[in-house]
Amino acid sequence: MKKILNFFTLFVFFLGFGQIDNIADGESITLRIHYGFLNAGVANLTAQKTTYKGAPNLHVRGTGQTTGAVKAFFKVEDFYESYINMNTGLPSFYVRNVKEGSYRQHFETVFNHDNNTLVLTDKKTPANGSKVIKSVKGVQDMLSCFYYLRSKSPNELKVGTIINMNVWIDDEMFPFQLKVVGTENLDTKFGTINCLKIIPSVKSGRVFKQKEGVTMWVSNDANHLPMLLKAELAVGSLKASIDNYKNVKYPLKFTK
Repeated sequence: MKKILNFFTLFVFFLGFGQIDNIADGESITLRIHYGFLNAGVANLTAQKTTYKGAPNLHVRGTGQTTGAVKAFFKVEDFYESYINMNTGLPSFYVRNVKEGSYRQHFETVFNHDNNTLVLTDKKTPANGSKVIKSVKGVQDMLSCFYYLRSKSPNELKVGTIINMNVWIDDEMFPFQLKVVGTENLDTKFGTINCLKIIPSVKSGRVFKQKEGVTMWVSNDANHLPMLLKAELAVGSLKASIDNYKNVKYPLKFTK
């Protein structure tokens, strides 16, 4: 169950600059996390429109925590925050503050896309101060890339698409490749819905069993709302399924 929200960043990518205009103000998404047969936790993402440094931004917050029996032996309380420029789809400011068992980490990152640098501050260990790091063009953070993916039109997310992207996680850059491999009718607690099936190429070993051990399904519409995630881990398997949603901009087409 360690680093629940980290898994979601493996299914999102950068496609070029563009506006975010399909996320409704006040949107909320909740996913139920299962580890094997255990009901292990919940993850929630909320989005509010705001202004950051004079520019329109989407203020996104993500939380993840273990529940029930899993919480008794491994407690997770993760908090993520991102301000995303709605004109460019790029992150302005990012926070990762996590408590996972005995592990603690708290980073803040300020992005400067004009000169491809970022400023990283270690809030857990203030004595470390801040440092300027060379970045790459179009870098995303763990939350911004998810909302930037969702802002793409159905014509921009077609079966057969292969995308390379860079995501800033913790205190370093990670490259991923993502494939849109097909469409599938998926059964959910709300009914059946047509979804895009997406497989990222991830680094196997410490967390995942194999290079392509993760699959995600998102609604095949203008929302691109996450419906299901499956991950074969080095130890056990993880599944996250849609549990609740509010203030989604476009109606979701579920059938009974």
